[in-house]
Amino acid sequence: MSDQLDVHRNPGRNKRVVPFVVVVQSNRFRGSARRAVVPLVEAEAFGQADSDIGPHFTVEDRQVVLDPLQITNLPRDALGPVVASLANEDTRIINAMDALLSRAWR
Repeated sequence: MSDQLDVHRNPGRNKRVVPFVVVVQSNRFRGSARRAVVPLVEAEAFGQADSDIGPHFTVEDRQVVLDPLQITNLPRDALGPVVASLANEDTRIINAMDALLSRAWR
């Protein structure tokens, strides 16, 4: 069972550019059949410096970028085993999600 901020290999078609996804939904919804995930895009393909909306991380020696604009959901059973956790980066991830949802730019 995955927890918030666990990283899984991308089960989708574009694994080369998006090698991983990170679970962002609260553990409150752990019983749900689906998981809200955000892609972790290869930093080279993303092409932007580390920022509040696109923080950079290292997962399995690969430089990746959180891309909250591509948030999606996947069946829990489609996710493979956990390969890492970004729990120690929770502030940066939550800030990126907050920036996505913020009303500050009305």
